[in-house]
Amino acid sequence: MYELENDEIEIDLGELFRILKSKILIILLTVVIFAGAAGVITKFAITPVYSSSVQLYVASSDGISSLRDLTKETQLTQDYMAIVKTRTVLDQVIDSMDLKMDDQQLSGKVAVENPADTRILKITVTDEDPKEAKEIAQEIAKITASTVSSKMDTKKPAIIENAYLADAPDSPSLKKNTAIGALIGLVLSGGYITLRFIFDDTIRKEEDIEKYLKINTLAKLPLARGDEKRRKKVRKVKEAI
Repeated sequence: MYELENDEIEIDLGELFRILKSKILIILLTVVIFAGAAGVITKFAITPVYSSSVQLYVASSDGISSLRDLTKETQLTQDYMAIVKTRTVLDQVIDSMDLKMDDQQLSGKVAVENPADTRILKITVTDEDPKEAKEIAQEIAKITASTVSSKMDTKKPAIIENAYLADAPDSPSLKKNTAIGALIGLVLSGGYITLRFIFDDTIRKEEDIEKYLKINTLAKLPLARGDEKRRKKVRKVKEAI
């Protein structure tokens, strides 16, 4: 319930808590339904996606003799990141693996990053098939290294970590989506009950009249529901006797 004074709404938190407590079974049921729905959708309606990564080590020479060499190799790492997703590399990967996709589709599956303060190039491939993700990542690393060596006057990058076969999908997360579904159910059910409570101006008992209308109760008349029906039943029994 609420009070309107100077266009402000005053909420009785104690009464709101009691209302929420009385509706706890409805709230819990809603939470379970939403969590279950999210779990079912995640399990059966969303295709899982797997990823596999391979790492290259960038080195322009046999060693670093000066700060200039280190700076050069750092710059080369950035150049290599751009080369990985070029059409030259991707088309070779598609041809060598006979992939049923174009270079734009393959590019969307590839992510390239350079961990901070390193000369490591990390290539990650995502795909619905974990085996294909692994094979594509490995092939991209091999062709990138060969392309860099042939097109640029620099040392061929070395593969320091081969691609791996993912044993679990990266997404979707069943636990995460189920938790999100439960949270949505909690918010919706609790919010609905709260809004109904706030905007419900029904007078249910004499205390409400004094509290919300500021009027003293002089008397009360009991409402006997069903009295007329009971009288008709008694009349029929008497007539039958």
